[in-house]
Amino acid sequence: MIRTYLLLVFSLLITAQSWAQFGFEQQDNSINPSSWEASVVKKSDSIFTVEITAQIDEGWHLPSQTELKKDENGPIPTEFNFEFDSAILEKAGSTQEPDGITKFDEIFKTDLTYFLDQATFKQDFKVRAKEGSLDLEILFMICNDEMCLPQDQKRFSFSIENSNLIVTETKAIEIKSKDKVKTEALKLDLKGESEFQINSEEEEDSNLSIFLLGFVGGLIALLTPCVFPMIPLTVSFFTKGARTKKLGLINAIMYGVFIFLIYLLLSLPFHLIDSVNPEILNNISTNPILNVVFFVIFLVFAFSFFGYYEITLPNSWSNRLDQKATSVGGIVGIFFMALTLALVSFSCTGPILGSLLGGSLTADGGATMLTFGMGGFGLALALPFALFALFPNWLNSLPKSGGWLNTVKVVLGFLELGLAFKFLSNADLVEHWGILKREVFIGIWIVIGIAMVLYLFGKLKFPHDGPLQKLSKGRIFVGIITLAFVIYLIPGLTNSSHANLKLLSGFPPPLFYSVYEKETEGPLGLKAYKDFDKGLEAAKAQNKPILLDFTGWACVNCRKMEEQVWSVPEVYDIIKNDYILISLYVDDKAKLDEENRFNFERKNGSVKKIRTIGDKWATFQTLNFRNNSQPYYVLLSPELKILNETIGYEPSSRAYLSWLNTGLENFRNKKDRAE
Repeated sequence: MIRTYLLLVFSLLITAQSWAQFGFEQQDNSINPSSWEASVVKKSDSIFTVEITAQIDEGWHLPSQTELKKDENGPIPTEFNFEFDSAILEKAGSTQEPDGITKFDEIFKTDLTYFLDQATFKQDFKVRAKEGSLDLEILFMICNDEMCLPQDQKRFSFSIENSNLIVTETKAIEIKSKDKVKTEALKLDLKGESEFQINSEEEEDSNLSIFLLGFVGGLIALLTPCVFPMIPLTVSFFTKGARTKKLGLINAIMYGVFIFLIYLLLSLPFHLIDSVNPEILNNISTNPILNVVFFVIFLVFAFSFFGYYEITLPNSWSNRLDQKATSVGGIVGIFFMALTLALVSFSCTGPILGSLLGGSLTADGGATMLTFGMGGFGLALALPFALFALFPNWLNSLPKSGGWLNTVKVVLGFLELGLAFKFLSNADLVEHWGILKREVFIGIWIVIGIAMVLYLFGKLKFPHDGPLQKLSKGRIFVGIITLAFVIYLIPGLTNSSHANLKLLSGFPPPLFYSVYEKETEGPLGLKAYKDFDKGLEAAKAQNKPILLDFTGWACVNCRKMEEQVWSVPEVYDIIKNDYILISLYVDDKAKLDEENRFNFERKNGSVKKIRTIGDKWATFQTLNFRNNSQPYYVLLSPELKILNETIGYEPSSRAYLSWLNTGLENFRNKKDRAE
């Protein structure tokens, strides 16, 4: 028997990542445990060495220049930024640092190199002119064994007089480091913001959808062998074991209420994580490692449903709770009975809850959406216990337990297997591995579908299946529906116009992520710029408005918009002919070039590391539009004037077309007034 603690593992994974990222950003900035001095040493007639010495207070240490390369979750490395005219000075080599101490750090759980007491850094320059200037900005963190202070900076200025480099007095000059320049470059000078409102209906619709999906998941869980047989037993216990009929009804209803609350409470830890940073759950959901972990877990779930083993929580947990429920009695005892049900039924509800968890974390609603989903699941699971207690005669209409319950489990196993490849696809897309191109993904689903059809028609058997005497109407019906679904998938293997598969938009990879050669890498063959500056340049050159599309490789609703709304001829034509499309993928894990990586400086003094394409565009969206959901659409003129309200997921092609037309009309009216 395989025992797992999956929910606990999920929470630990997410909590560890969040603390690793934010452990040094909220500290006291008033402490100043270091001082800096600069000097110049003449090595020859034209070669000079700039020496920068840091004095570090006892109990503190200064990270080396290379710390980030060793561990991206470690402290930000010390950085020296020299600003000079290359016609006046020539930088010789890189900034040299002394030998530091390399030691295992308990906070970041890795080996870090740092300096104690004093450290002198040296940079050689060749002087090419008689006069000139040199500016230096030092970015650094000071840490102790418990924390790191926010990143600080020191500035020095130097001058060249009669071909000699000397230190001048430190000036209150504004030296813009690479980090500061790139931070400022992300901020747009938007115009017309006050004229339009941000549409917030998408989140409400998404929450309702995930609630309904959770409710359906709860209904499915009721039909599993772990839960279904417990309904009549539990209801009978309350209705017949109570002193009065009224008390029995109240106890049964309280039992259902506690089941609902227990599943609702399971989502609360994710709200604590979400409150640390609104982007954290989105970052986790697109993390390739976590998606591969989900893929493996769902494979484990699937083969558990097939009957090769059972996934259960430790028996000691349920036994202790059962003893509590028996010994305590009253409302507290009923609560422990509900908690016992949640643990005992985990082998059947766990995979469904895992699907709900994965689906919520890969959507934009984050913890709030997860709460709605868990609430729907708990409500569906709790309703039968309350309703059958109120109407006990309904128990007679319930079908008897039997082999059909195992059939439900096996069918769920096939569904879990299909979902497993969705998580692997997410990792493949954001990392651009090219393993699960669209046609390969659809081919795997076809194979899974055929295997499910063969099982339903009795051609495949699993360990817990008994002898099949006759095909039931239910098996035949589900088998025919599954076969029809497989047939529907087949055009997706081709390069034809029927490969769109609109009913599945968002689940397979996008159409352009294909084994077939495509004209463009944009949705539906559209020309899409994946860099804002290049798209803005094209908009200015062609004098066209911009459709700014914040999207994601693993974004389900983004694919629905592209394949169900953008594919409508009128919408497609206006995007293609009248707009410059800029698609920015906020979950793209491709690394930026070394020169384009920087530390984004937030207003509160904390720093976000911009290391991937997704880091850059996610920060760009949040900074300029105070929104971090996808899809998210903005209409802009080449002068960066907002042309219409910003919107998110809009399933109505007519409404979306009207939105595009309004933006285009506002752009043309602005042009006419200018002329």
